Amino acid sequence: MTTIDGGVVLVTGANGGLGREFVHQALERGATKVYATARTPREWDDERVVPLQLDVTDPASVAAAAEAADDVTLVVNNAGAATGASLLAEDLEAARDLFETNFWGAQRVANAFAPALRRQQGGLVSVLSVLSWIGIADAYSATKAALWSATNTQRLALAPEGVQVTALHLGYTDTPMTAGLDVDKNDPADVVRQAYDGLEAGAHEVLADAVSRQVKAGLAAPVEALYPALAG
Repeated sequence: MTTIDGGVVLVTGANGGLGREFVHQALERGATKVYATARTPREWDDERVVPLQLDVTDPASVAAAAEAADDVTLVVNNAGAATGASLLAEDLEAARDLFETNFWGAQRVANAFAPALRRQQGGLVSVLSVLSWIGIADAYSATKAALWSATNTQRLALAPEGVQVTALHLGYTDTPMTAGLDVDKNDPADVVRQAYDGLEAGAHEVLADAVSRQVKAGLAAPVEALYPALAG
């Protein structure tokens, strides 16, 4: 299992609602340093936080960040986007761009930091979604489903080398990404607390809310149970 106390944490997408919580709660749990990464890093009122430029869609940026932060013991792969891109569009460029951020970007980060995590016997948190398991959000769901599969691959490959990979699944959460949605939303603080609790307990997977647990359990049912419109 991975321990945050005394460790060095890197958070991608640190400027967002979940990202800020991952930074703050890492410090609360005793991290000695947190690399807070973003395309345009912000200033932080804590000397333990190191702002670091990182664009997950830019291989050179990812490589430079991995070189600068080679002391990490935990990477939180949190950066992502939701653009409304469709797999059914005549022009698939928007969907390709979304995959570039949500899937390939996350892969670049995981691969770039894997050597440091092997040395440190550290951990990787992969921020997924309940939409990894239910395709109601078009291209976004597809990106998260692909990342779920990749996270399983990473877990199996890295576990024998002493690296813990923990997947975090969550439903709608109160962040800038969901600001325009009139739905019940999780508190980001609760989601991050569960993620870190699960990580430190050695969990391979954290289901942060009731909807994630319900949908995960429904995967064994006929497809019509997850998609009632098909039953008609």
